[in-house]
Parts: sequence; C-alpha cells; structure tokens
Amino acid sequence: MSKKRVLFVTQEMNPYTALTEISGIVKKLAPLTQNKGMEVRVLMPKYGSINERRHRLHEVVRLSGMNIIVDDDDYPLIIKVASLPGSRLQVYFLDNEEFFKRKFVFNDAEEKPFEDNQERMVFFCKGVIETVRKFGWPPDIIHCHGWMTSLIPYYLKKVYANEPIFENSNVVYSAYQNEYEKTFNENFFNLAAINQLEAEDLSDFKIKDKVKLIAGGIKHADAVVKGTEALDADDQKLFDGLSKPSLDYYGEEEISAPILEFYQKLLEPES
Repeated sequence: MSKKRVLFVTQEMNPYTALTEISGIVKKLAPLTQNKGMEVRVLMPKYGSINERRHRLHEVVRLSGMNIIVDDDDYPLIIKVASLPGSRLQVYFLDNEEFFKRKFVFNDAEEKPFEDNQERMVFFCKGVIETVRKFGWPPDIIHCHGWMTSLIPYYLKKVYANEPIFENSNVVYSAYQNEYEKTFNENFFNLAAINQLEAEDLSDFKIKDKVKLIAGGIKHADAVVKGTEALDADDQKLFDGLSKPSLDYYGEEEISAPILEFYQKLLEPES
C-alpha cells in the first residue's frame, strides 16, 4: 500500500518565521506526521526576512516559471526548497519579488499592515494550488494553517472541483485568531474572484458586511481544527455549529496524539 500524503500549507513555520503559535504547531506536526509513515510536504511564503543562505534554500527550476494572475496582472511565481533541520522533510517556498521581497512579513516598519495583504493572500492561495498541480503529487490530506490560507478550501471546492489531483483530498482548516481581516476592504471579493467566479460568489467570506476569512475557511473545509484557544464570537459560533469532522483546541504540547487520530479517521475508507 502506498504511503498516505499530507500537505501542510501555512503562512509561517519555525525556524523560518516565528510570528504566532502557528509557527511552532506546524513545526511540530509536519515531522511528526512524516515519522508516522506518511509522505509529507510543506508549502509556505518566502518572505524577505528568511535568510536563504542560512536555511540553504535553492530554486526548483522545474516548478518555477508559472505566472499567477491577481487583479488582471501577471506575477511570476518562483519556487524554492529547503530541508527542515533535523529531518528529511522538504519545505517549499513560494516567492515573488512584488509581494514577498520585503524586510517585514505582514506589517511595515511602523507596524501598519501592508496595503496589499489582500493581493498577497490571493497570490499565495492560487500559487499553492498551481504548485501542487505541477508537482503531480495528489495529497490525501491538505491541512491549511492561518488566515493567509483561508481561500484554499473554497478554491478547491469551487474552482478546482474537477481537478483529478485533488479528487481524493480531505481539506482540513485550522482556525486561528486573525487581526488582519479588519484591514481588508470590499475589493477583496473582486481580487479573490479568480477564473469564472464573481465577487458575489465569495459571500461565505462575509459576516455583517465585513470580510471574515476564517468563516469562509471553516465553511468550505472538509474538517476543521480549532487552532487557538480563543476565536472571536462569530468564528466560535460557526465552529460550535459544525456538523463536519472537527477537533477542539489542544496546545502545542498536547496536539500530537489528537491530530494523528483525527487524520486517521479522515483517511479511513467509508464502510
């Protein structure tokens, strides 16, 4: 029997970035899952703050060269890879000079969120999906971590539903606190409306006329993990009302056994 394949998509991961609890959780879960006999890959943005020489990143020429369209403009997608220290796990980095070659991650030097975080998110989510297609590597589980990945469950269900490489994928979404959606505006829905979508098709990412990234991620994933101890009231209400598989919050130290059991239930064939 071939190994099950688990793809982690994350906005951050130790030792490359250490912004929130996401960094430590993914750093723990990815090698743990691989050590349990699964085939694992990680995709994340290549922020300018990541030292390529120190972490031994190099470009994957066969994967680079794609263009990702955001707001009718083409942006080159460069793929780089490194081995996670202390393991044989491959971490792939999505890079673009316009969106990621800057000293800071989500805020500028004055701690103000970048005005193009919306565009950066759309570029990353679409870039992840196109990269996996180019891998030719069908994941059994796609586990998305962080607000920057929130569009991926939706895109997989609405835009890439007939893509053979994803037909057996279980999409898991880990919901974390998110302050950045407060800075998103109505143009987000136009930016996120890729391919044949229209802005109004993104209504699941809206609550009370405000952008709610976590809401869309929760609604369109096959399974949901509460990644942080406290979600805001709207997101917690959605989580509490789920009829799909879900896993309540466990801290970084306690998450190992519950998440592996959670994966196993998703991978078990229906009787």
